[in-house]
Amino acid sequence: MNENKNTLPQNKLIVFQDKKIRRIWHNDEWWYVITDVVASLTDTVNPSDYLKKLRKRDATVAELFKGGGRFVPPLKLSFETAGGKQKLNCWNIRSLFRLIQSIPSPKAEPFKQWLAQVGKERLEEIENPELAQERMKAIYEQKGYPKDWIDKRLRGIAVRQNLTDEWQERGITEKRDYAILTAEISKATFGMTPGEYKEFKNLPEKSKVNLRDNMDDLELIFTMLGERVTTEISQKEKPETFQDNKNVAKRGGKVAGDARKSAERELGRSVISDKNNLDLEQKEKEIDE
Repeated sequence: MNENKNTLPQNKLIVFQDKKIRRIWHNDEWWYVITDVVASLTDTVNPSDYLKKLRKRDATVAELFKGGGRFVPPLKLSFETAGGKQKLNCWNIRSLFRLIQSIPSPKAEPFKQWLAQVGKERLEEIENPELAQERMKAIYEQKGYPKDWIDKRLRGIAVRQNLTDEWQERGITEKRDYAILTAEISKATFGMTPGEYKEFKNLPEKSKVNLRDNMDDLELIFTMLGERVTTEISQKEKPETFQDNKNVAKRGGKVAGDARKSAERELGRSVISDKNNLDLEQKEKEIDE
């Protein structure tokens, strides 16, 4: 395994309001020390005691510690401290934002305003989907992807959405079924399932890294071709059973696979690449630092 390609972020300190916040990379996302966050957003000299009082007066925060609703409870993760290695309570970003909403401090107000702005933008995107596309384009540009690649990636997202909409019309609603059908298209197009493709590209095992964000132009083009042809066949034949949908997925993928092989003969090389864009994915994680 090429370790240079597969390097994950190291534990780091980030600074907010002149306060240091410890964080750790765990289960493919950042987890932040809760008491550090509280110290950065309040004037308390005892963040642990502040949290205890907050839990008593705010039932929602108390539920957060129990993993109430869609949130996860804090995890005790190991950090090096002055007293040696210790386990400290940490939250992921989703639960952390909910905690910040419950802190009655002027220092927390910038976070609350930002959350309100994000909510406003999402509502606007529901009314005008083009705004969501522009936002995604800006994100990819910020990561450092070239503009012509971004155009193909966004087009691929639209093609994928049309396919999933068609599958819903055919009664396919479970994520697991989507994954199975997608794997059939991928196998017929590239000779690999998405999981095998990620391994081929040396992407972190069981990570949330998006395979398509690590494809080059031609890989994206043939991915789109397989999914678009699958959509067209399905709309024409209207398969009624899951097995029928699998057969359609294989046929759509085969069209793209045959086209890929033809292109490879003309180019004298494989279209399938083991290169990835983990350096750009890493850049995204460092944007806020």
